[in-house]
Amino acid sequence: MRLLLLFGILSFFILSTNSNAFADTPVKSGIWRATLSRDKQKLPLILDISQNPDGKTLTVHIINGTEKLKMDSSYFQNDSLVIPMMMFDAKIVAKSTGDELKGTYYRYANGAVSGSLPFEAEQGENYKFFKKGEARSSRNVSGKWATTFKNPATGEESIAVGNFTQQGTDVTGSFLTPTGDYRFLTGSVNGDSLFLSTFDGSFAMLFKAGFQPDGSLKGNQWSGVKAFKTWTAKPDANAKLPDATKMTFLKPGFESVDFSLQDTKGKTWSLQDPRFAGKPVIIQIMGSWCPNCMDETNYLAPWYKKNKNRGVEIVGLSFERNDKPEIANPKIDRMVSRFGIDYPVVLAGTSSDASTAKALPMLNKVMSYPTTIFIDKHGKVREIHTGFNGPGTGHYYDEFVTDFNTLMDKLISEK
Repeated sequence: MRLLLLFGILSFFILSTNSNAFADTPVKSGIWRATLSRDKQKLPLILDISQNPDGKTLTVHIINGTEKLKMDSSYFQNDSLVIPMMMFDAKIVAKSTGDELKGTYYRYANGAVSGSLPFEAEQGENYKFFKKGEARSSRNVSGKWATTFKNPATGEESIAVGNFTQQGTDVTGSFLTPTGDYRFLTGSVNGDSLFLSTFDGSFAMLFKAGFQPDGSLKGNQWSGVKAFKTWTAKPDANAKLPDATKMTFLKPGFESVDFSLQDTKGKTWSLQDPRFAGKPVIIQIMGSWCPNCMDETNYLAPWYKKNKNRGVEIVGLSFERNDKPEIANPKIDRMVSRFGIDYPVVLAGTSSDASTAKALPMLNKVMSYPTTIFIDKHGKVREIHTGFNGPGTGHYYDEFVTDFNTLMDKLISEK
């Protein structure tokens, strides 16, 4: 009898512990405040974690202001929570103690770890730099800022336009550059200092700056696992960037674009395909690794579903970090599935200058991901747009939507 009783208790214990993957390493559902550490700096980010009904996986969202970005399905491995970010060759691995997570954010290149940052998270906290009521300042950064970033190691400078909105001491906005934007930045003004950050699995950026006596800003930018720049900015309502439609262009003697490339199923696509005949075509130069391309795809994919019956086509040319089909194609398929892309996407090569020049020799250079080429019904290039102003840029994104639809309405209506 004692043996049967002991066996029953042991069986119940085994069944109980195996029935719930979170029993030994629980992680609470809800909001988590996390940080990535580097150079004695803390880059804050907000996570929303929820356990899935299967009892084995979790859903993790990264919150950047109004953006709620879903990561790949997360899971426990041994005693650690694994948050994969497969589109960006990254993941977080962290041990759970219930209310806390502690581990590492990893970046990968060609299957090997290329860099890492310490990661910590605390459950229940929902602030970035300062708890509610802690930040106090009479400063206001709302508006446009003419900005210069400088790499102190090389002396190389680049221009940008900061565009911010401030409510109380809370700040949202982004920096626009000639080749794209820094996506959703959020943070605070406190005293005479500005604090901003963003994290989306690929971009990990921290900005700090102090107000100068003349009203300008002077500060530092930490990006990824090792990049560092200084930056200065001056309020300027007229700050602007070079014309995005003039930066990338056809070389003399060319009027159109052509290619012959395969999608992930092995089908070869070119602009000579009957699908494109007599229609305006948008060529989206992209990469699954590119957050700005993600923003553009998030606009183009539903736009195409709504407008394809008007006689218009899109084709994506994906330049990947690695052009081996067995490595690149699963990433492209994951992107296609994630954004519900109905138009063909082909593997065009790597994102190196040599590879893009080989695939698209008629262009002066692929300067940015994404770059968008607009072709009319007769196969002639009508416009090439370098970069993309995403939803984190506020009215700049609204202007893009207006300009995009105006151009496409024109191309669709032409004979």
